[in-house]
Amino acid sequence: MRGRSSKVVWAGLAVVMAGVVPQTAWWDLNHTVFAQAVVSGLLIGGVYSLVAMGLSLVFGVLDIINFAHGALMTIAIYASYLLFQNYGVDPYVSLLITIPLLFIVGVGIQRFAINPVMDAPVHNQLLLTLGIAIMIENLALVLFTGTPRSIELAYARNEFDLGVVTLDFPLKVFGAVVSLPKLVAFLAALVLAGVLYLLIQRTQLGTAIRASAQEPEGAELVGIDVRRIYMITFGIGAACVGAAGSLVLPFLFVAPTAGATFTIIAFVVVVLGGMGSIPGALVGGLVIGLTQELTQLFVPGSKFLGVFVVFLAVLLFRPEGIFGRVRR
Repeated sequence: MRGRSSKVVWAGLAVVMAGVVPQTAWWDLNHTVFAQAVVSGLLIGGVYSLVAMGLSLVFGVLDIINFAHGALMTIAIYASYLLFQNYGVDPYVSLLITIPLLFIVGVGIQRFAINPVMDAPVHNQLLLTLGIAIMIENLALVLFTGTPRSIELAYARNEFDLGVVTLDFPLKVFGAVVSLPKLVAFLAALVLAGVLYLLIQRTQLGTAIRASAQEPEGAELVGIDVRRIYMITFGIGAACVGAAGSLVLPFLFVAPTAGATFTIIAFVVVVLGGMGSIPGALVGGLVIGLTQELTQLFVPGSKFLGVFVVFLAVLLFRPEGIFGRVRR
C-alpha cells in the first residue's frame, strides 16, 4: 500500500514538473538570475531557521503547538521600529532590548495562559495560542493602524574597510546582489543558532530542559522544577523570534500581520527538520528558503507552491522529519 502511494506521489510530481519545466525553459535562464535566487534563498532561509528554532524548542519541551509564535515576532518588529523612529536606536542594537523583552513576554504567556491548559486537550491549546495571536495582531492594529511602515539604514550602501578587504554594499557574489541587512540577518541567525545549541547541549539549564522534555516525572524526582523549566523554555522560544523581529526590520514592511507569514513557514521548517530538533530547524530553514526562491524563479508568482510540495512530501515519506526520531 505504501509502495502504491509512493508511485502516485512521484507520478504527481512528474506531472507538475512536466507542466512547469517547458513553460519556464529553465535551461535558458541567465546564470546570474539563478545565482540570485540561490543566494536570496540562503539568506532568508537563515531567518526562517531562527524563527523555527523557537517554535521547535517549545514543541519539543512543552508539547505545545504555538500559533502565537509569529504574533510575538510582530511585537519585536514594532518594538525595534519604535526604538528606531523615536530614539534613533539601530535595529541591531535593539537586539539587546527585544531579546530580553520577548523572553519576559514569553515567560508571562506561559505562566498565566499556557500553564493552566497544559493538561487540557490539544484543541484547547491550539485555540488558546490562536486566540493570543489574534489578540496581539488586533492590538497592534488599534495602536499603529494597518498602514505599512519601513525604515532605511543610512549605512546600508556604504563601504566598510576591514583592513584586509573592503566590502562595498550591496555586494556582488557570483553576479548575485547581497544587501547588508540580509547578510547581517543571516550571519546573526547562524550565531544565535549556535548559541542556542550550546545552551541546550552544554549547560546545566540545557540539561534540565532536555530532561524535562524527555522524562518530566523523572526530572521532578531528581529535583528539577519542571514548571519553571517550562516557563524558561517558552521564554527562550519567544526570545528567538524577538531576535528575528529586529533582524528583519531593515528589509521588511512593518504591519500588524508581519509575523503571520513566518508562523506558517516556521511550521513547515519544523516538520521538515524534525519536531524538537535545533539542527533540524537550521537545515530545514535553509532548505525552505532555497525552495521558496527557486520556485519563484521557475513559477513566477507562486513562491510558496514548492514549499508546500516539500511539506507534503515530508509528511508522506518521512513524517518524523530529517533529524526527527521515529516514535515506536
